[in-house]
Amino acid sequence: MKNFTLTICLTLFALSNLVAQQEKGIIGYDNWLNSWTEFTPNTVEYGEPTQILSGNISEDTKLYKKDIYLLLGSVFVTDGATLTIEPGTVIIGDFKTNGSLIISRGSRIFANGLETDPIVFTSNRGVKKQGDWGGVFILGNAPINKFGNESAVNYGLKPSSYNNISYGGDNANDDSGIFKYVRIEYAGKRTKEFGYFNALTLAGVGNETTISNVMVSYCYGNSFNVIGGEINLDKMISYRTSSNDYEFNFGTQCKITNSLAIRSPYISGANGSKCMYVASYDEIDEVDLTKNKTDVIAENLTLVNVSDDLASDIQIGLVKEALYIAPDVSVSLNKTVISGFNPAVILDNRIKVDSENLDRIKFTEMYFNNCNGNIFTKNDSNNDDLENWYGNSVFKNVYSKGADSETFIDLKNPKRPDFRLRINKIIASND
Repeated sequence: MKNFTLTICLTLFALSNLVAQQEKGIIGYDNWLNSWTEFTPNTVEYGEPTQILSGNISEDTKLYKKDIYLLLGSVFVTDGATLTIEPGTVIIGDFKTNGSLIISRGSRIFANGLETDPIVFTSNRGVKKQGDWGGVFILGNAPINKFGNESAVNYGLKPSSYNNISYGGDNANDDSGIFKYVRIEYAGKRTKEFGYFNALTLAGVGNETTISNVMVSYCYGNSFNVIGGEINLDKMISYRTSSNDYEFNFGTQCKITNSLAIRSPYISGANGSKCMYVASYDEIDEVDLTKNKTDVIAENLTLVNVSDDLASDIQIGLVKEALYIAPDVSVSLNKTVISGFNPAVILDNRIKVDSENLDRIKFTEMYFNNCNGNIFTKNDSNNDDLENWYGNSVFKNVYSKGADSETFIDLKNPKRPDFRLRINKIIASND
């Protein structure tokens, strides 16, 4: 009887600790990276194309798992058509013609993969490399902050009509479809005139669109490039991209949850790429500042730099900040892990450190680990004001110098890594 009572007490004690545990970084009782992700895409053989996609898709079309599709040049879904992609379908971007898929404004995509059968976009080269093909564009009718509330993606896409590359409007509830359980590999081709493509560009996308469980790996441009719109993102993964993992600009209203960025100093570009870049404009005279400024709410993110020798990589300039915040934006990070950066956060030097701006830039219940400094203003080594503000106990931020093996459950597993935070040997979970 005593043993039974002791067992109950120990169980209740363990459960009370679990409930009390602050849940930071990506969460879940199970490792939701399992089953649908691929961290070694160069080892996967997808087969040869059996169907070609080219030009405009102007009527409802379905792609089937039994076929492998080649994106030949710029492929546009236009005229209000819906492109449906069956779970497990493989779509290959052509290297020579810079294969890309563009869902034009007013059209929709239903790429609704399954955890056991994701949809894959990848390269057609025998030896796959970053930037082998273009990427995927979803263009919608939701607001942006540029003058006229409309703009266009260019990149040399060669549409048959300007409308096919236009985005922006006045419908925050716009619905561009579903993009779920999808992998995008080796995208982000570089062009002479227009720079790098991005793996997934969401331009003027509305909040009725579902974007979740999307993995981008080995992209040369940004993994996720969000231009204006109003969108919710959940369970995003950016793995070893060369440019920014997540970029938000031109009045984006975005909530991003339970998402991951994994950087490598040996792959990241030398131009100062980051996990997150948040801005409201590139040039101030191109936007209407009476419209929405970019507002990003991020919760339960894990931003991690995986380095074999972090101190050395920092010293030789291979490691940059995790998050860069430009002027005229609102940013809120909550229950997020930032591990292994130099430093964790940089504020643009045009942002005055005052109560108004600090109210718009929030860091709460954070876990800053193994960073060479935490929050700084660009080109200013004195961050006492910022440290004193965000270090206040009311924000419940935590600072640590733990090794990766002590911080994450199984970061080094090559096939099925687990980036959930380990605190006191309790897995961060949410329900």
